Amino acid sequence: MTDVETPEGWERSGDAFVKTFEFDSFDDAMAFMASAVAPINELNHHPTWTNTYSTVKVELSSHDAGTVTDRDVRLAIILDQLAGD
Repeated sequence: MTDVETPEGWERSGDAFVKTFEFDSFDDAMAFMASAVAPINELNHHPTWTNTYSTVKVELSSHDAGTVTDRDVRLAIILDQLAGD
């Protein structure tokens, strides 16, 4: 178990943080995902995510550590900012 605090608005599911972002349209969901590419690559920390029409479900976990780490918290904060949360 880790001492990393779950970011506000995210849920802890096993060894991951999860959140479903809901947008007004498919285009908005795709724009969110596209806007996240550069910061994700900068962090070199890639989420597991799925898109269904106007929703994007994100799962963050540091697989090399076997749990969540500060990298997951940083990416969660960035994704929330990009989504306007």
